[in-house]
Amino acid sequence: MLGDGTTMPPKDKKDEGGGRGLTGREKIAVLMVSLGSEIAPEVYKKLDDSTIELITLEIANLRKVTPDVKLTVLKEAQEILMAREFMARGGVEYARDVLEKALGPERAQTLLARITASLQVKPFDFMRHTDAGQILGFIQNEHPQTIALILSYLEPPQAAMILSGLNPVLQADVTKRIANMDRITPEVLREVERVLERKLSTVMGQDFTVAGGIDAVVAIVNSTDRATERNIMEYLEENDPELAEEIKKRLFVFEDSMRLDDRSLQRVLREVDQKELSLALKGATEDLKTKYLKNMSKRAAEMLQEDMDFMGPVRVKDVEEAQQKIVNIIRGLEEQGEIVIASGGGDDMIV
Repeated sequence: MLGDGTTMPPKDKKDEGGGRGLTGREKIAVLMVSLGSEIAPEVYKKLDDSTIELITLEIANLRKVTPDVKLTVLKEAQEILMAREFMARGGVEYARDVLEKALGPERAQTLLARITASLQVKPFDFMRHTDAGQILGFIQNEHPQTIALILSYLEPPQAAMILSGLNPVLQADVTKRIANMDRITPEVLREVERVLERKLSTVMGQDFTVAGGIDAVVAIVNSTDRATERNIMEYLEENDPELAEEIKKRLFVFEDSMRLDDRSLQRVLREVDQKELSLALKGATEDLKTKYLKNMSKRAAEMLQEDMDFMGPVRVKDVEEAQQKIVNIIRGLEEQGEIVIASGGGDDMIV
């Protein structure tokens, strides 16, 4: 893997295009030699050890390179860098338009195919570098299914900001659509991207690509503010209780109780059965155990530690059930407004 995410070409794969039969690795070796002893070391600094070893081996085995082959390799490298810059600046379609004018349709298509294959450009990639507020203004009047599709491909923090900006009814509708989304054909993705500023993010091949699902919803909702999360969950509890329960289970796990401040955790401990707690902590990290113990009285902490020490082996299923009971208590206290769970990067405090 190269420093920018480009994969080293297979050794035995010949490229009869501009490299006169050289393999991809041989081209890289020629390029590094051509860059000279001052520039090549700077490139090496950005590569991982395994890539450096491969390139060095190719350089060691490199045959005599004629000036015209060297020039061809340098020209190809320049074209690839130019194509990548155009893609970063304006997306695939912009790069294609510029490259077709400069190099012709066939050469432009070859370069873009090579780059997008190595970069594995994701759908709606051009939106990842756009301000969330601008995206919100751009898509808020789109069909909820279109919005759901877009958000499922964006990074959770960015998607959360956009979701928070939608009106409450649309927030819940879009969330449900993301959760129920399964697989999207490349044709549908291409059509949506074509409508949205005609900036395609290449979908390689004709296989289905996974989009959305419960995990996508949990990742996004976990990054929203508490008001947005509450609105979504209330809607789903009324309209799709099973989905709401599944999301709720994943939305806050036992390990997340590390996010509770001491006063909140002490309030939770008043509701928790000690036997359940000792079982739940049996499978917890040392940091989490310490957090619980330090928020108990000295005597209670000693008793809890003794319970865990003498408990012996326990079933994972039993530990998970005990942890889920405590999670349900935490979520219940949060819904009653007695505690606030830090979420979405906010500065929530105990109520």
